[in-house]
Amino acid sequence: MAKAISTIRSALHYQPQHAEVFAANQALFNRVVAFYFECIQAHEGLLALTNKEALTALERLTHATEANPAPIMPLTDIAPDIPAMFRRAAINAALGSARSFFSSLKKWRARKEKHELKKPRKGKKSKPFRERPPVPPRSWNKSVPFYASQWKERCDHCILLKVWTGTCWSWLKVALLSRDLPEGFQMGSPSLVRRGKQWWLHTPIEKTFAAPANVEQQITTNPQTRICAVDLNLDQHIAVCSIQTVEGTILATSFIGNGTEIAGFRKLLLGRIARNRSQTGILAENEQDNADLWRKIRHLDEHIAHLISARIVLFAKEHQASILVFEHLGNLQPEKGKYSRRGNTKRAYWMKGRIFRYSKYKAWNASGIITSRVNPRNTSRHCHRCHAAVIRYKQGQPESGYTPGAALVVCPQCQMRGHADRNASLKIGQRLLERYAEPFKEKPHTAVRRAGRVSKETGVALSQDAKCQKGPSISEARHGERNVHGTAQQGTLWMDERP
Repeated sequence: MAKAISTIRSALHYQPQHAEVFAANQALFNRVVAFYFECIQAHEGLLALTNKEALTALERLTHATEANPAPIMPLTDIAPDIPAMFRRAAINAALGSARSFFSSLKKWRARKEKHELKKPRKGKKSKPFRERPPVPPRSWNKSVPFYASQWKERCDHCILLKVWTGTCWSWLKVALLSRDLPEGFQMGSPSLVRRGKQWWLHTPIEKTFAAPANVEQQITTNPQTRICAVDLNLDQHIAVCSIQTVEGTILATSFIGNGTEIAGFRKLLLGRIARNRSQTGILAENEQDNADLWRKIRHLDEHIAHLISARIVLFAKEHQASILVFEHLGNLQPEKGKYSRRGNTKRAYWMKGRIFRYSKYKAWNASGIITSRVNPRNTSRHCHRCHAAVIRYKQGQPESGYTPGAALVVCPQCQMRGHADRNASLKIGQRLLERYAEPFKEKPHTAVRRAGRVSKETGVALSQDAKCQKGPSISEARHGERNVHGTAQQGTLWMDERP
């Protein structure tokens, strides 16, 4: 079985005084987390236990009950009457931070020991180990999760939360602005998260489904497998998707987005930033210049990446594709030029990476679609039919040469014509099929490798042409012009060569 995990982020609508209540609740939670972290530091052996066993041990150390009326480190010193689920949420948070800290500390000690045991080179002094050890958290700023009995009566537009007001525990009703819970998902414990001056409610959701087969199994065992190959671009169409089967049948194509308009708007904003900087001539240290313009650019790229990735996944889902294929674009470098042009290209590359990450995440959560990447080398320069080099040109230009970024393509060998990006997307899908089809191809015949030789069982009807281009050892050895068995043409066989 496989799991798809996502998070619903809901903006909260509340009265202004409720913000102070949320802040007080978070401050108490972090004090309790810090308290339990100190308990774990004093009893490091707790980390050898499982989370459930460690939670029980920590409660025995800190929580007073009838069976344990006098705990060693009472939690009541921090705050009285803390709810059980609030306490357990803090314990789990402290355990996670403690495991991370002591794991880093263990690795640091191992590196230090390795350095001290290392012998210096002859005639040289050993260098001291200057790496500083990790330190425990000096401050805590964790969001507050609400376990069962800490929230209730959740509907599409509101929820009741049990919070610490600073003087007492109280139920507080807040309004939600979020999407509905998707079908088939189960809701987990929500968390109260502060983002700037606004408070949000993050709710994890989880869905369990049958794990799909990996890429190789789907391609090699099921001829009905459908692949959605995606070609990402900078201008014109941001994404071009093509659906094809393992057998090579092309089913559908979709052109998504207007990259030229998006790149133009981003370049306009970058140009404004450059002009503003040239007018002031001073950039304040540790202070963001042109904050509003930079925020617009970030929000634009984030919004477009989410829209394009959602449409890619929707297109693949509509045509029942089980595999998404992208190019592996990891070494793209922006062109040299003006600041706005170079920065625009760089951010367009970043947006490509976001589209891939969001598509991978959404495809898996939508219906278990898996994602793969292939080598991008010459995917737009070769024909998807005959694999020959293509001619790429613009409308109205002569059909010759290769113009990068042009919209049209023609193959001089098979006369294939069409959109260049569609041809590239089909080639991307074929490259994935070739990756797993290559080991299963029939072994080439000897005639293909050995310069015209054929296997013995077929009956030799062709001459056994020699690799060596030297003259024959005996010039009179040529006793016929017919290509029959035993006739040597254009030189001698390697076995007849003499030293």
